Amino acid sequence: MPAPTEPLPAPAQVPPPSSPDLKHLVTIVAVVVVVAALYLGREVLIPITLAVLLSFVLAPLVGLLRRVGLPRTPSVLAAVVLALGVILLLGSLIGMQIAGLAQDLPRYQSTIQQKIDTVQNGVLHRLNHLVGELGHAGAPSPDAAAPGADPNSPAAREAVPVRIEEGPASPLDLAHRILAPVLGPLETTFIVLIVTVFILMQQADLRDRLIRLFGSDDLHRTTVALDDAAARLSKYFLAQLAINASFGVVVCVGLFLIGVPSPILWGILAALLRFIPYVGSLLAAVLPTALAAAVEPGWSMALWTAGLFLATEPVIGQVVEPMVYGHSTGLSPVSVIVAAIFWTWLWGPIGLILATPLTLCLVVLGRHVERLEFLDVILGDRPALTPAENFYQRMLAGDADEAQAQAELLLEDRSLSSYYDEVALKGLQLAANDIQRGVIGPEKLALLRDTAATLVDALSEAEDTDPPAPPKKSAPEERSVAEKALPRRPAPAVVLPPPEARPAPWGGPAPVLCVAGRGPLDEAAAAMLAQLLGKHGLGARTATHDAVSRSHIAAFDLSGVAMVCVSYLELSGSPAQLRYLLRRLRQRLPDAKLLVGLWPSDDPLLSDATMQAALGADYRVTSLAEAVTACLEEARSRGTVAGEPAEAATPG
Repeated sequence: MPAPTEPLPAPAQVPPPSSPDLKHLVTIVAVVVVVAALYLGREVLIPITLAVLLSFVLAPLVGLLRRVGLPRTPSVLAAVVLALGVILLLGSLIGMQIAGLAQDLPRYQSTIQQKIDTVQNGVLHRLNHLVGELGHAGAPSPDAAAPGADPNSPAAREAVPVRIEEGPASPLDLAHRILAPVLGPLETTFIVLIVTVFILMQQADLRDRLIRLFGSDDLHRTTVALDDAAARLSKYFLAQLAINASFGVVVCVGLFLIGVPSPILWGILAALLRFIPYVGSLLAAVLPTALAAAVEPGWSMALWTAGLFLATEPVIGQVVEPMVYGHSTGLSPVSVIVAAIFWTWLWGPIGLILATPLTLCLVVLGRHVERLEFLDVILGDRPALTPAENFYQRMLAGDADEAQAQAELLLEDRSLSSYYDEVALKGLQLAANDIQRGVIGPEKLALLRDTAATLVDALSEAEDTDPPAPPKKSAPEERSVAEKALPRRPAPAVVLPPPEARPAPWGGPAPVLCVAGRGPLDEAAAAMLAQLLGKHGLGARTATHDAVSRSHIAAFDLSGVAMVCVSYLELSGSPAQLRYLLRRLRQRLPDAKLLVGLWPSDDPLLSDATMQAALGADYRVTSLAEAVTACLEEARSRGTVAGEPAEAATPG
């Protein structure tokens, strides 16, 4: 009587999620305290933040002067003086341009009034007339006097306007009115410059103190984090400064050619306002467009001015910035918008300008500090899920179409075997781990198996070849950063002789038998391997684990089989079942080669040489590409010199 099939192990019980512990509560309290401190201390923190960011901008210049041969102190002072000179120069230009524009404004008053009258006499007049007709029916006549009203009463008389005139202002009042708006910005500028000098002078000491504060026990990680933050911010600020300055120059030249007054003023404002994400260019276009409408009686100058901004901003934003920034600054588009709202609420207009660099600092901090990793997940541009996790998520949803769409996108620049190894098998491993933990029920398991089989069948037309160089490019928004950085395994390149030149049984229709392991998803891995072998001209068929069990292997048809490939996604730490399976196959097929594919490449079984020898396999591989290469090499060697051993894969 045949022995019964070994039952599957009972699924493990998954414990319920635990309640938030003290560490999470402390983190929440710390976040609330930090936000409150940022809001209450904004008068002190804003100048310090501006100084820190300015030091990132000036640090490359200081380094350049140091390499030239200047000591640190003269280098820092020269860089700060240069920055101060640029600020004073821009301020002087803005002041002169505003003064010249103020003198010419009375000349534009008649043009503005004429266009306002034209609008009022046109559309607005018709709207007012229509509203008046609609309200005339229900309103009483203005000529009808109210009953009982006395026309000679004081209420019926016209009110006499009263005007209060102030006396002449004292010199102190005049000085206060003139200097009050100027002292605040001057004070902030002075504090920023002083703090910047000290930061640049004590740059190494501050770095050491930050290392001591955030991670002296892991100097490597902390140093990498600080260097990454400094490099990112310096690159970002210098690139943004250059791009915005170029935008201002283009606007200045364009407005000069159009004939708009004070083009230097609008160019400087355009460069400054473009530091505000998304809306800065629109704000910069409002005033010069309105001035162009006031200068010319017609509308052509205003239209040309608006067209200049509408044409320049897309070129700068969609062409120049991706080339300079490398397609991304490290922030997701949603995080930029949310950060702009948050920092504007905290610090006002200055916060809106500083929103992007401050958020970039938080993202870099989250990438290197384990407790702050959530900042990188929420704000960063790196995808929260890897391609393998996306594959598994779509399998859980039973969405084979989305899984196929992702596969076709990735197959544009990689072979089919590379996609199976780097995405599909890793996604199946995630599913196998969840099945082992007991979180996948029978219905969901059936859905996973059906979706995987549907995907493999849908990719039957894809070729397992490396795409030609250069690969076809997809739209940037369709491909994530993780998908671009996904490793690419070269496709197997072994060329087989024609079937008639191969000895039996290699010349048969299916000389390779792909046997699924004991796991519920091993059949999908075996189907992928059989499909890849067929694309390289080597026929293959699949067999379930039950078909080669103790009770069924005697009746299973193994005719025409020259090589057997066993696929396992998960061994549960016990190789006994695999060893007995290989022993049964060896008894039925003494002349066939046995290959074991253990797709978790970090399985401890693969690192145990004694256990590998005890398995009795001829080949052991950790990827489908290696398995295909081993089968092709075996078939080619048997087709040329019968009996010659294969050397393609690692022998067991």
